[in-house]
Amino acid sequence: MKLARVWRGFLRGCARIKSWGRLFRTTAFKLAIAYFVIVGLGFTLVLEHVGENVRELINDQMRQTIDAEIKGLADQYADGGLNQLVAVVERRSRAPGASIYLVAAPNGVAVAGNVIDLPAGVFDQPAAVETTYERLGEPNIPRRAIARVFKLPGNFRLLIGHDLEDRERLRHILGSALFTSLLWLLVIATFGGLFVARRLLRRVDAMSAKAATLLEEDLKGRLPLSGANDELDRLARNLNAMLDRIASLMEGIRQVSDNIAHDLRTPLTRLRNNAEQALQIDSGEAGCRAALEQVIEESDDLIRIFNALLMIARAESQSSRENFTDLDAAELVSDMVELYEPAAEEKGVALSVEAVSPAPIRGQRELIGQALANLIDNALKYGAPELPGAAAEVCVSVAIADDKVEISVADRGPGIPAEERARVLERFVRLEASRTRPGSGLGLSLAVAVARLHEGALRVEDNAPGLRVVLALPRRREGSAS
Repeated sequence: MKLARVWRGFLRGCARIKSWGRLFRTTAFKLAIAYFVIVGLGFTLVLEHVGENVRELINDQMRQTIDAEIKGLADQYADGGLNQLVAVVERRSRAPGASIYLVAAPNGVAVAGNVIDLPAGVFDQPAAVETTYERLGEPNIPRRAIARVFKLPGNFRLLIGHDLEDRERLRHILGSALFTSLLWLLVIATFGGLFVARRLLRRVDAMSAKAATLLEEDLKGRLPLSGANDELDRLARNLNAMLDRIASLMEGIRQVSDNIAHDLRTPLTRLRNNAEQALQIDSGEAGCRAALEQVIEESDDLIRIFNALLMIARAESQSSRENFTDLDAAELVSDMVELYEPAAEEKGVALSVEAVSPAPIRGQRELIGQALANLIDNALKYGAPELPGAAAEVCVSVAIADDKVEISVADRGPGIPAEERARVLERFVRLEASRTRPGSGLGLSLAVAVARLHEGALRVEDNAPGLRVVLALPRRREGSAS
C-alpha cells in the first residue's frame, strides 16, 4: 500500500510538472518574459542615465561650493595674511562634517587643515580633480574627494575639497533600487505570465477539446465564446463561421448527390433504352436514325447539366475574376432580350426591356450573360399566368440603386411561396415534384454563384402577381481601375 501511494504521488508530480511545462511553453508566458527583458533593459538604461545625471549635478554643486570657499578664504588671506587664513582653516576643518582643507608650505609640508596625505602631483593640477586622500584622525583609510588647489603668494598652496562619500552612497542606493526593482519585476512578470498563460491555456484547451469532438462527431457543435470579445473570441467566431460554411457545403453536397442520382438516373436510363432499342429495331435506316437522334438529344441534356455544374464550380472558385472587364449592364440586357425574342414570340409571351443607360459594372460578360439567360429562360418556362385569358408578360429591367446596379426579370406567373424562395437557390432543387417539365434545377444556383463571384447578391421577390428575380451587382464608379 505504501509503495502504491508513493507511485501515485510520483505520477501526480509528473503530471504537475508536465502541466507547468505546458505553461512555460505557451506564447503568453514567453511574451511576459520578453516584456520583462524589454522593460528591465529600458529601466536599467533610464536608471543609469538618471544616476549619471545626478552624479554630474552633485559634482557641479561641489565645484561651485569649492569655488565659493576658495573665494572666501582668499578674502581672509587678503585681509589678515597667512596667520588669519591658517586660523580660519583650522577652525573650519575641526567642525563636524567639514569639507577637506589643507594649507601647505612651499615644500609641501602641511601648515593647517584636516588632510594628512595626498597623492603626488595633486598640487600641480590647475583645475578641480578627483583624488584620494587620508583624513586627519583616520590614518591608513583612503578616501575619495573632489578638490581644487589655489596658489597663495610666497608659493603657499590652499587645497579645498569635498568628500565623495555622499555621491558613492547615492550610487549604492541607485544600484540597490535597480536590483530590487528588477527582482520584483521578474517575480511579477513570472507570476503574471503564468496566470495569463494558464487562463489562455484553459480557453485554448476548451477550444481544442471542442474541435476534437467536432472531428469525431458531426459539425453541429461550435467553439465556445468567453464573451470577452478578445482575439480568441474573434478567432472562435471566425472558425464557427467557417464551420457553418462547411456544414452548409456538406449539406449541399449531400443534397446534390441525391439530386444528381435522381436527375441523371432517368436520362441515363432513357439513353440506354434508346441505344438498346436502336440495336433491336428492324425498321430500316429511318428507325435507326430516329433512335440515334433520341440518344443524341438525351446526351445533349446530360452535357448541359454537366456544363452548368462546371460553370457553377468555376464561378465559386473565383478563378474567373482574372477576366473581368468594364461592362454596361443596359447594353448586355438589351442583347440578351433580343436573343430571346424569337423564343418569347413562339410561346406567346410579351418580352420587354426597361434599361437605364449607362449602368456601368465590372465583371465577366460570359458568366453574367449566362446567369441572365437562365433567369429569362425560367421566366419564359414558368411565368405563364394562372388566370385564363391573362396576358403572359416578362419584363427585364436595369436600375441603379445607390452603389448597386440591379438587373431584374419579372413575370406574371404563379410565383414561388415565400417559404420556398431560399430553397430554390440550391442546386437541383425543383418545386415540381414530378419533374416532368424540362430543366435541371441549376439555373438559379448558377445565378447565385455568379452574383457571389461579382460580390453581389441574388434576390427572389414577389411581383404581385408573379415572380421577380433581382441580380444586384456592384456599380462601377467612373475613374475606377479597369
